[in-house]
Amino acid sequence: MVTQRHAVGAHYGITDWLIQRLTAIGHGGATRCSCSRSRCGSGGIDYSLWQALFGNSAFKLASFLFLVVALHHAWIGMRDIYMDYLKHAGVRLAFETVTVIVLVGYLG
Repeated sequence: MVTQRHAVGAHYGITDWLIQRLTAIGHGGATRCSCSRSRCGSGGIDYSLWQALFGNSAFKLASFLFLVVALHHAWIGMRDIYMDYLKHAGVRLAFETVTVIVLVGYLG
């Protein structure tokens, strides 16, 4: 049995809302950890600290995942703004397409 999903109605945006809140909390925690690490090091952020951090493969992976989650967070926010304020489907699709291209470009 196939259930049809309606485009409007209650509770369809709760997942996106929850994802956006969780990614914001995660970004806050990661930023705190990065700032505290730089303060506990040699007294600030310098080239040697960056070199040491990015010499670690786990930090590189964590940084990449941080960027992917940040871009997903941005996509959800922009898409919701477009759905709220751009009523014409063609205009909304054009804005969404440009946004996706820009976000993928940032990831590259």
